[in-house]
Formats: sequence, C-alpha cells, structure tokens
Amino acid sequence: MKPFRERNKTAIGAIGILSILALLAGSFSVDSIIGGDEYKAEFSEAAGLLPNDEVRVAGVKVGKVLSVDLAGDRVQVEFRVKDAELGDRSRADIRIKTLLGRKFLMLTPEGDGDLAPGDVIPMTRTTSPFDIADAFQDLSSTVGEIDDEQLAQSFSVLADTFRDTPDDVRASLEGLGRLSQTLSSRDTELQALLERTRGVSQVLAERDDDLVAFLGDSSLILQEVARRRDAISRLLDTTVQLSEQLRALVRENRADLQPALDRLANVADLLRENQDNLDASLQRLAPFVRVFANNLGNGRWFDTMIQNLTTPTGFCPGTFGVDGTTCAGGTP
Repeated sequence: MKPFRERNKTAIGAIGILSILALLAGSFSVDSIIGGDEYKAEFSEAAGLLPNDEVRVAGVKVGKVLSVDLAGDRVQVEFRVKDAELGDRSRADIRIKTLLGRKFLMLTPEGDGDLAPGDVIPMTRTTSPFDIADAFQDLSSTVGEIDDEQLAQSFSVLADTFRDTPDDVRASLEGLGRLSQTLSSRDTELQALLERTRGVSQVLAERDDDLVAFLGDSSLILQEVARRRDAISRLLDTTVQLSEQLRALVRENRADLQPALDRLANVADLLRENQDNLDASLQRLAPFVRVFANNLGNGRWFDTMIQNLTTPTGFCPGTFGVDGTTCAGGTP
C-alpha cells in the first residue's frame, strides 16, 4: 500500500475541504435530518415571537418556530412539530414565556381529523398576547402628548358646572379637579418617571436570559433546601438541645466556675501589670536561645567549652619578673 505522505497532496486537500463543507452543510441542516412536520399559522401581529422560539403542546416542547414573515395584512408563522398529533381544528396561541417579553407558540390539538403537514391555521383559531414592554412605552408617549393645562381646565369647568349638584357628586368632581391640578404641577416629574420606567424595562428585556438563568438557579437552590429540610430540621433540634445542655451545665457548676473565673481574672490582671517585664524577658531570652541552638547545631550533643576547669601545665600563680624569666610567686 502506498504511504500516505507519498500520495497526491492536491487530491488530499480537495477531499479534506469537501469533507469540511459536508460537515458544515450537515450541521446547518440538522433540523431537517431530525425530522418533523412543518405547519403554518396566521396571526394579527407577531407580538415579539421570533425564529427558534419554542413550540409547546400542553407545556411540553415539541418543536420550534422556523420563520415569522409578513403576509399581506397578517403575520404568517412557520413552525416544525415532532412527535405530536394535531387535529384539523387545532389552535395556535402566542404566549408569554417570561415576564420580560420572551414568547413561545402554544398549540392546542382539537378536531376529529388530522392537520396535514403544510396546512395553515387561520386567524380565527389564533391569538396574540399584549406586550408589557410596549405598553409602558406607549404609556410614556401618550402621557407626554396630554395637554395638562387643558385637562385641568376641563376638570375645573366640570366642577363649576356641577357645583349645585348633591354633595357627593360635587365632592367627587372637586377631588378630580384637585387631582388634575396635582398631575399638572407634577408633569415634569411624571414624564421623567415614565422615561426611567421605559429605560428599566428595556434593560430588563436585554437581560432576559440572565434573569431566566438566575431564576432557574434560585429554583435549584430552593429544591436543594427542600431536599435537605429534614437534615436542617435535625440540625436545629440538635442545636437547641446543645444550648439547653450548656445552660444546665453552667447552672449546675456555677459555684465552681465563678471562683475559677475570678482567679483567671486575677491572673490576667497580674500579667497585664507585668507586661513590660514580660516583653523585656522575651527580648533578653532571644540571644540565649540563639546561642543555645548553635550548641546543638552539629549533632546530638552539646558543642561547648568550659573555661578554667583545670590548672594548665607550667601555670604560675604569681607574677613574672621584670625580665620575664622569673616568677615571683612560683616557678615559671
């Protein structure tokens, strides 16, 4: 067999490139390889539904949204479903997945027949939710366009018109007039508040995935705490029992513990009064410890010298003479 390094490098490179392209094509078409039936549904508005959003039946994920396109005066959503039987009267509803606007497509199988692949669910059997984020944005725009002075004047005119009416009606209209004046005086603050609210809702919408992950992690923590509930309960019971035993121990040995604590306090006072002496002792002890450690540094023995233990040979206890040859107190 011909060695690999001796083969045609151009052919090997071409085969490698074709293999990579085939793998890329397979990765992009994995959904079609997995299989499933494709359907369509018409809605009055998309309501924030996006491609790759989930398709669920009875809360179980059975597919995903393929495309969301405008078809004339309506929105046409194409989706794929696998391992789910849909009747010929099935409904499709866009539902809110999270509080911050993520959506999913919910299918409700109905009907005696089967929904054929490629069939379209008409608008009569579809609904779209109301988007909370859009509601805040529309509210800020609408409030900004209100003529506060005209509104206050209108309420004032109504209050004057109904001034001679019964007390309950007149009090209600006067309250509305004061409310309108308050809103008019706080117009700038209200607009700023709504602008900040819109900014907060936008930030929360951008952080939707992080919040979903955080809530999921919190759910896992709560589940773990629930599983460990018995252990935590036993720990708390044991802690209570331990505290009771310690309390009883202190109560029964109070006569012995009090003198011991008093003596310990006296010792602490004595040490505090002699703290300077203790510091000086430690400082002076350090050189001795260093020299003593040097004596033991050569092995398992004391390496030291004792001076003047015996009289050396030829030692003269007296003094030498002037010439250095005689010893006044003995022999040299």
